[in-house]
Amino acid sequence: MYSIETKSLKKSFGDVTAVDDISFSVKNGEIFGFLGPNGAGKSTTIMILTTLLKPSSGQALIAGFDVMNDAKQVRENIGYVQQETTVDEYLTGRENLLLQAKLNHIPKDEIDKRIAEILHLIELSDKQNEPVVTYSGGMRKRLDIAGGLLHRPKVLFLDEPTVGLDIQTRRKIWKYIKKLHEEFEMTIFLTTHYMEEADQLCDRIGIIDGGKIQVIDSPENMKNAMGNEVISIVLEQNETHDSFLSELKKIEFVNKINEDGSKLTLFASKGTEVIPKIFQISSELDIKIISISLTSPTLDDVFISYTGHEIRDDDSGFNRKREHAKMKRIRA
Repeated sequence: MYSIETKSLKKSFGDVTAVDDISFSVKNGEIFGFLGPNGAGKSTTIMILTTLLKPSSGQALIAGFDVMNDAKQVRENIGYVQQETTVDEYLTGRENLLLQAKLNHIPKDEIDKRIAEILHLIELSDKQNEPVVTYSGGMRKRLDIAGGLLHRPKVLFLDEPTVGLDIQTRRKIWKYIKKLHEEFEMTIFLTTHYMEEADQLCDRIGIIDGGKIQVIDSPENMKNAMGNEVISIVLEQNETHDSFLSELKKIEFVNKINEDGSKLTLFASKGTEVIPKIFQISSELDIKIISISLTSPTLDDVFISYTGHEIRDDDSGFNRKREHAKMKRIRA
């Protein structure tokens, strides 16, 4: 049984296609993630699945309900935590949860019990009567996620749940997400551009780029399927690489090469035999190598293999907010 099913889902804004004919399904109780850069189509997809946007074509089912024809039932079965924190900082933590409880029509005789349970789970019981303005960024995010869980949804959507947080706080949020997932046995769909986040949290991920899904599998299977070692080379900038690349492709154990500016990523077997040949070719062509390394495949390498580029630091933050503002203008 699937909690989420999409078939040939597409969304266009004028001449721009944000989601391009994607089909995927998410099993009950699974943590599934979309991994991709800013503008890949992650947030557009999540907004369609939460009934905030209508698809241009295709179909999406949440807990068996169609997002177009059964929007009310879809909303009753989901929780949605946006990238930007939506808690009211002038209310206390408990007051924020009381507000969410009333908005979600939770029975009055259950409100206190549910709030107490969720505050205990996210370890904010001792801070519940303090105004949120005094909370750290991590505490606010935990409270935000708690608000999306009060009505006990079958599917929880998390859009970039740790963006803007430092790595220590980010890892704490991962711990709470895993804890909540185990406690409520719910399906979680999250979007992220953090490789480690996808690797640590998700049972399966879909790599999405340019509105298209490139591959769907577990992080472990993706890394194992490459079956290669990864050789990363940084060349001196402004070098002419064409002849160098041509010669590298002739090396027996090199299976694939991706170029990203002055950085080359080679996927190869028998890397220790390949590296001396790389140095030999660079010497013959007078190509200066700044650095070279040999590693086992990571999720970063998988992403590069399928998309031909890395996810850079500017795939969040200001550019991300600008993309949200652009979407709002288009919808208006």
